[in-house]
Amino acid sequence: MSEGRGRLAAYWERQQERLDELERKRALRLPAWRTRKRRRTLSVLVVAGDLMLIGGAVFYQTGQTEAFLVGWLGGGVVAGGAQYLLRILTGKMSGGFSMRLDEREREMRHRVTYVSYQILVTMMLFAVVYSLLVPGPKGGGAMMACALLVAGTTVPVVILGWSLPDDDPEDFEGVPPV
Repeated sequence: MSEGRGRLAAYWERQQERLDELERKRALRLPAWRTRKRRRTLSVLVVAGDLMLIGGAVFYQTGQTEAFLVGWLGGGVVAGGAQYLLRILTGKMSGGFSMRLDEREREMRHRVTYVSYQILVTMMLFAVVYSLLVPGPKGGGAMMACALLVAGTTVPVVILGWSLPDDDPEDFEGVPPV
């Protein structure tokens, strides 16, 4: 039994080291973009992509197939691409383990998580009401629920991207701009 725990602990240590190395590599990416202005621009793009997804779900409900595809696929590309970049720029706060954060980062992450949870619950209630009240093709409510779920999962990184201060330029001295 003790031997199994030792192997598990060693495995966990290796995973932590691997994640730390990935975080170090990611932390040096896009140093010229690490400003509040750039993060806010990406936050707006994520929200715009989310709204396109929601609009696509509405077009699905009304039977406008071309508008649905443009809204759904376009929103996915815009929101997905901007969120990918925003997760790089917000660093470990948006996706790392809580034990790897300092006290300030941990507190901010907990606040963002709580607010995001409240927003996601509200969005899911809206999806239920939408699917019950709005007539249309079978699956229209599910499309809206999917769009709102995707939008709700982007809320934490959007809040972090909007509210974090500029990174310290001294952290990137000697790092070539990408």
